[in-house]
Amino acid sequence: MEELKHECGVAMIRLLKPLEYYKRKYGTYCFGLTKLYLMMEKQHNRGQEAAGIGVVKLHADPGSEYVFRERALGTGAIQEIFDSISPALDKADVEHRDALWVEKEAPFVGEIYMGHLRYSTTGRSGLSYVHPFLRRNNWPSRNLLLCGNFNMTNVEEIFQNVVSKGQHPRIYSDTVMLLEQLGYALDRENHRIYRQYRNSLAEPVLSRMIEEHLDMKEVLRSAAPLWDGGYVICGATGSGDMFAVRDPHGIRPAFYYCDDEVVVVASERPVIQTVLNVRRADVRELTPGSAVIVTKQGRVEVTDILGEGDNRRCSFERIYFSRGSDADIYKERKALGRNIVPQVLESVGYDLDHTVVSFIPNTAEVAFIGMVEEMERYIDTLKADRILAAQETGTLNIDSLKEIMSHKLRVEKVAIKDIKLRTFIAEGEARNDLAAHVYDVTYGCVTNNVDNLVVIDDSIVRGTTLRQSILRILDRLHPRKIVVVSSSPQVRYPDCYGIDMSRMGEFIAFRAAVELLRESGLESVLDDTYARCKAMEGAPDELLENCVKAVYAPFTDRQISEKIAEMLTPADTVADVEIIYQSLEGLHSAVPNHPGDWYFSGNYPTPGGIRLVNRAFVNYYEGNTDKR
Repeated sequence: MEELKHECGVAMIRLLKPLEYYKRKYGTYCFGLTKLYLMMEKQHNRGQEAAGIGVVKLHADPGSEYVFRERALGTGAIQEIFDSISPALDKADVEHRDALWVEKEAPFVGEIYMGHLRYSTTGRSGLSYVHPFLRRNNWPSRNLLLCGNFNMTNVEEIFQNVVSKGQHPRIYSDTVMLLEQLGYALDRENHRIYRQYRNSLAEPVLSRMIEEHLDMKEVLRSAAPLWDGGYVICGATGSGDMFAVRDPHGIRPAFYYCDDEVVVVASERPVIQTVLNVRRADVRELTPGSAVIVTKQGRVEVTDILGEGDNRRCSFERIYFSRGSDADIYKERKALGRNIVPQVLESVGYDLDHTVVSFIPNTAEVAFIGMVEEMERYIDTLKADRILAAQETGTLNIDSLKEIMSHKLRVEKVAIKDIKLRTFIAEGEARNDLAAHVYDVTYGCVTNNVDNLVVIDDSIVRGTTLRQSILRILDRLHPRKIVVVSSSPQVRYPDCYGIDMSRMGEFIAFRAAVELLRESGLESVLDDTYARCKAMEGAPDELLENCVKAVYAPFTDRQISEKIAEMLTPADTVADVEIIYQSLEGLHSAVPNHPGDWYFSGNYPTPGGIRLVNRAFVNYYEGNTDKR
């Protein structure tokens, strides 16, 4: 119900055949461009603030452009980009040209394609922050296009490393730092080959030799060990090398597919399956710490760069961000719904005859299906027990059997996202009144003051929409009790690896814990936590500790959930309100292969994460609400 922003989505394509091949087989020279468009649209959920594409031509003559880039801002950025490209293609009459001309001259038609969808997690906006970034040079082998799904936690360290090499970055951001750092490593690799052949070869043969012998593994191995964060970094040189490298813990997702025609990289598996119409088994996950590299000659290699670390693949990807059309994610989200059922049954007193179940549109729909299936299994078990009992007592007849079988789970769609209202009023009750009308309800499906109403959502992070809209509209149905279920656990800690959850004070679970501390006379815990966080600022990596865990330690999950319900329930609500969160055990049972749970547990996979959670508390304590 609350939109979380996520950085970001990537798509890369490398054509392995001459452009004439795709024209002959698929009827268009723009095969790669079309697939890039589809892959970006299929990942639109991952970034709606901006988008960008890059294209590299391998056969352009000197004096002709060979690296093309187009970027745009806004939710319609993808369409705007491709709409701006189309006239140039039409004007050049590309599809009616001969293959040699297309290879050398056609704009935005090449052999390497890069696409990026952006959500900002840094607060920075504007076209200058939109990927792909481009490092220009007169030698093709020193040009570098770069994009990624990442957030680095040690930007200052990377910055100092770049400056120590004599460089002068023009913007202080992790993307620019990586561009300059990798650019420096690429320059060094160019120099290495130049020195090797300068005495035996003359230009332009020497430059071609450099292009053909670039070792992107060494470029990545010289730069990547400094990175702390979650990342999938994609790059392409102007001379035709392409790579995608993933962080050692697998925090951010990456998948790839290759055959004799094409190599494709994307943030999500089903995107590749759908766009290329290939089997799920043929789309592989990029091993954490490894890179998929395609050379100028079209050789494909998946190679270790950093070594694979402990598995900390992001669980929130599975709960919320990634497309539910992935077979495994679909099963996992259903399991999340199933695992919450024991708590729900306890909450409604096991009285399903007087309970209506529904979901908040629409990302929780799959978890809702799992919850419903588990509840129906529970009802079927009760029916079977009653039938066996009636058989034993000799009271089973057609009427008693009909009565037993008549008990059904009451499934309704009670909340409907009716219209997208613009809450243009800045603050106050007028704004809250507008927010309360974003959803509409289905009247008549709840028995007034008798029925329980259970609704499931995928996550409750800040609670703003719940307080301002959802609980208000559900109370209009006059249920006896409203039970709001989160298929994910309580979000207690900020993310620093690419999801827009960075300020401690934004989390309703944190605010609830602070309120409980104050009510319990334990405010000194906040002071002590602040002092410990400050002391940690200069600590070496091996001594780092997440000091913020102390804020939650005095209370059970249930106590915090009860306080959350109290804080989010509008004063004029008539129904009783209970909020139920998934347990950590339930999460790991449902999503066993993605144990990265730092949002919920505070167990960060890298030192940078621990430093930033402590810094987030310091900012909260000191009132620096604008800092991340």
